Amino acid sequence: MEADKIELKTLLISLGTLIGVEFLARLVISKGLYHSMVFLGVLRLVETILVLLIVSFWGKGISSIGLTPQRIGMGFKRGLIWSAGFGAIVVISFVFLFIAGIDPLALVRVRLPSGFDDIIIYLLVGGIVGPLAEEVFFRGLIYGFLRRWGAVVAVTVSTLIFVLAHPSAFSGIPFTQAAGGILFSLAYEKEQNLVAPITIHGLGNLAIFALSWVFATPQ
Repeated sequence: MEADKIELKTLLISLGTLIGVEFLARLVISKGLYHSMVFLGVLRLVETILVLLIVSFWGKGISSIGLTPQRIGMGFKRGLIWSAGFGAIVVISFVFLFIAGIDPLALVRVRLPSGFDDIIIYLLVGGIVGPLAEEVFFRGLIYGFLRRWGAVVAVTVSTLIFVLAHPSAFSGIPFTQAAGGILFSLAYEKEQNLVAPITIHGLGNLAIFALSWVFATPQ
């Protein structure tokens, strides 16, 4: 992977834009004008589009964050392979944890909405829109900028930022976020295609949501 694809100027313009958008969004919410998962999904889509425009006009193009139309299909296929491999590791780990008397679902369980329509929206935002927006930012921009100091630094620091940006919904160590951040970074480093970590991230979130629904704790 080229080590200087994301310049400081591109990163700062993107950060400033995202901070401004988040500020306006919080202003809207604080005034009680609108607040729902749909709003969050639209917000993340807008932020993603803005970052792509910034990278296109003030950076080195969307290929600098690993997005090229010609390689979308390949990135998706590679993402599926990574997901299958990681899924097998997770299943084996869960078996060992269960045998050791530890509830593995406690590491990944999240609280889902109660209504069917709300669940569908939650899945769309959390399983598709969210992973897309986060991978464009954390891997495309942050990892891409840090890569000039080597893969180890980029993986470590981008994962730390990823974890800190996700106040854990679970008690204890944010294991899921840390493992995810490392996995997505390694996939991006190996494939040099942002679609791969987007696919892994999305499928991983959907798997967590599915497990949380199937093994929901009775109220």
